[in-house]
Amino acid sequence: MMGTKARHFAPLIHVSVEELVPQDHFYRHLERTLDLSFVREFVQETYAGGGRPSIDPIVFFKLQLVVFFEGIRSERQLMRHAADRLSVCWYVGVRHVTHYSIPSETERTRRRFFGSRAYLAQIRQREQ
Repeated sequence: MMGTKARHFAPLIHVSVEELVPQDHFYRHLERTLDLSFVREFVQETYAGGGRPSIDPIVFFKLQLVVFFEGIRSERQLMRHAADRLSVCWYVGVRHVTHYSIPSETERTRRRFFGSRAYLAQIRQREQ
């Protein structure tokens, strides 16, 4: 007689993303070694004084690093990847990612910061 397995997922109790991402993971190393504290001040002039709050610029830059390191080609692919990888959620600092949570905001922010390549040159200069 063939058996069947019913899918049943009990809620995880007392488990955090912090505990699930290994201490030697690449994104933990990146978090320890790459200081992005300058980002908010660096992009402050591109934001209006009022209006709807945007995505945190540090979160945006971390997402762009994920795009680079993971070879991701689109915002939608990035969101699928982030929703599937606990390490990315940990690195970016979010509990969960949905397919609709960030794409339009990151596209708009990317145009704001990188519409001109001047920001890339300034970031490279800052690191030297």
